[in-house]
Amino acid sequence: MFSKSSCCMCHTIKTLFSDFGANTTVYELDEISGGREIEQALARHVGADSDFPVVFIGGKLVGGANEIMTLHLKGSLSAMLKRAGALWL
Repeated sequence: MFSKSSCCMCHTIKTLFSDFGANTTVYELDEISGGREIEQALARHVGADSDFPVVFIGGKLVGGANEIMTLHLKGSLSAMLKRAGALWL
């Protein structure tokens, strides 16, 4: 997950993944060296209007908070996390 420490939706998605017990790798782009360059590369890859967080599961781009919450409400997020090996259950 690519995140920004000051982003409220990033915090929400990180909390959701934590509540699932997911093994999540989070890159806080406003706190790491080269974060601005990574942000620019993400904008080119996922679209200039993309919001944070930018979430990949199992190496595949899933999207942002809206896509993650939609998967969660449909009941398919946990299965996706399990298939990716991010959950131990």
